[in-house]
Amino acid sequence: MEDVDSNRSKVNFDGKKFARRLSAGPGVYLMRDSEGKELYVGKAANLRKRVSSYFDARPKIDRIMRMVARIQSIEVSLTRTEAEALLLENEWIKSLKPRYNVLLRDDKSYPWVMLGTDHEFPRIAFHRGGKDKGRQYLGPYPSASSVRESINLIQKLFLLRNCEDSYFSHRTRPCLQYQIRRCTAPCVGRVSATEYAGQVDDALLFLRGHSQKVISRLIGRMEHAAGLQQYEDAARYRDQINHLKQMQARQFVSAGNGDLDIIALARLGRSVAIEVISVRGGRSLGQRDYFPTQSEGHSDAEVLHAFLGQYFSQRQAPPELIISHTLEQQELFEAVFSERSGRRVHIQSHPRSHRRQWLELAGRNALNALHMRNSETSRISGQFVELAELLQLEETPGIIECFDISHTSGHKTVASCVVFDVNGPLKSHYRRYNLSGFEPGDDYAAMREVLNRRYRKLQKEEGHLPDLILVDGGKGQLGIAVEVLADCGLSDVPLMGVAKGPSRRAGYEEWVLPVAPYNLRPGPESAASHLVQQVRDEAHRFAITGHRGRRQKAVVHSVLEDIPGVGASRRRALLTHFGGLQGVRKAGIEELSGIPGINQQMAARIFKALH
Repeated sequence: MEDVDSNRSKVNFDGKKFARRLSAGPGVYLMRDSEGKELYVGKAANLRKRVSSYFDARPKIDRIMRMVARIQSIEVSLTRTEAEALLLENEWIKSLKPRYNVLLRDDKSYPWVMLGTDHEFPRIAFHRGGKDKGRQYLGPYPSASSVRESINLIQKLFLLRNCEDSYFSHRTRPCLQYQIRRCTAPCVGRVSATEYAGQVDDALLFLRGHSQKVISRLIGRMEHAAGLQQYEDAARYRDQINHLKQMQARQFVSAGNGDLDIIALARLGRSVAIEVISVRGGRSLGQRDYFPTQSEGHSDAEVLHAFLGQYFSQRQAPPELIISHTLEQQELFEAVFSERSGRRVHIQSHPRSHRRQWLELAGRNALNALHMRNSETSRISGQFVELAELLQLEETPGIIECFDISHTSGHKTVASCVVFDVNGPLKSHYRRYNLSGFEPGDDYAAMREVLNRRYRKLQKEEGHLPDLILVDGGKGQLGIAVEVLADCGLSDVPLMGVAKGPSRRAGYEEWVLPVAPYNLRPGPESAASHLVQQVRDEAHRFAITGHRGRRQKAVVHSVLEDIPGVGASRRRALLTHFGGLQGVRKAGIEELSGIPGINQQMAARIFKALH
């Protein structure tokens, strides 16, 4: 990056003089204010011309005028082509989240269907996160439910296993999945590796949209089985064919196969929603709604432009995109998406026939999502107002943070911090804390540690403090919170404890306060009570999920992991060869040294550690 003017003093920035020094080639520019905070990221085919346009005498909308008034420095990065500038622009927007850019809020990574092709009998599973080279991933899908629906369908049609490899290796008889005809029981040899590989190949073809090819294969197998008078097998193939044909009739968008995304934008007042419907191989994978932030002052086409750049920076575009608004730089997007996906990508904003109907449907869905979101936002906003009145706060809180502690008999203690604003949960701000260093089961010490870690870090990083802090518990937990915030110099932040009510009934919680009136019982009819209950329950859910994960990790921890020199590949080889840890324990040094990669010295070390 070339920092052409890094002087961030309070002196007015001379944008005209700065722009004259810029290149006339393509690139990306980043505007900052006097404190060095990011204001806006943009790209240009001609940097000099584009940047100078912000500082000329032509009239501009209020949003641009407010932004220009705050500019104290601009950084630029030159690129070889405008296509490179588009990619770099979206990378910067995603990482920096500038105040005046339209932002795609998308906290979760996208779900995939995973086939464990690194195993002799691959399993099909839901996957989210990083990818292993030895496995195949199909997607991404628009939602977790669409992935689970596809996995369920694959199990019904092609009988692939979905069990964990560790569960698979220890089976001695078929499980329930075999009994209900969802698996061919490769774990106990009810199907050969060759036959199972055929099932996997069929499933892959189906997921990639080649279901007609699968049907042709099954017809061939059915006729072959009938010719050999293997009528039960022939009937099974016949049923598979019928299921596939029913799926085609129910789910295919058109007479032919096709991969496309339908993307429609709807606006309601200041709010914007974008709906994406994903179709792969002519089969609808479902839809997902997005609500870009900071869209006020931008036209619909500008918002869609920003969305496409950020959305497809994380995934490959399908061969066809149907969009609701015409883009000024549509050809540039086509060129960039085509280059990244290795095939031609066509963008269409005025479709006909059934594609137009799909686009209209996506638009209606987006508008409906906006109505529902605004209704929910209005409801939550009212809850915040009532909460402020009950607690006699000077202002309605904008941000609420809530803490909860989870453990089992004091072990593997995990604390959670969840964050809510008037739009609901801010999941990207959630945090979990693994706690230790105090007497097991001491909830007060656990609360002290998590509050110290949270707010000392926020102070150090000059982060945004909440307007109200909730702690799950009564006077004891609240007293700890009061002490910690006082030590941090944050005594002015309102605090409240949420204690369980009579018989632990939801809605009858007691609110414990450090100041008068000290105790409140709003009751189940109170809207504010519903809000506090929702926030507290979410903190509890987030804490207990983290605790269970930590506890499960400890349960499955192998003693092999503590032996120096025994890494993941050696552990895998040992457990696979001997069928589990018990088999490894029973093995002698000679047997252990027979495993590839384990010599006599290593075998002796393993034997000693296990005995």
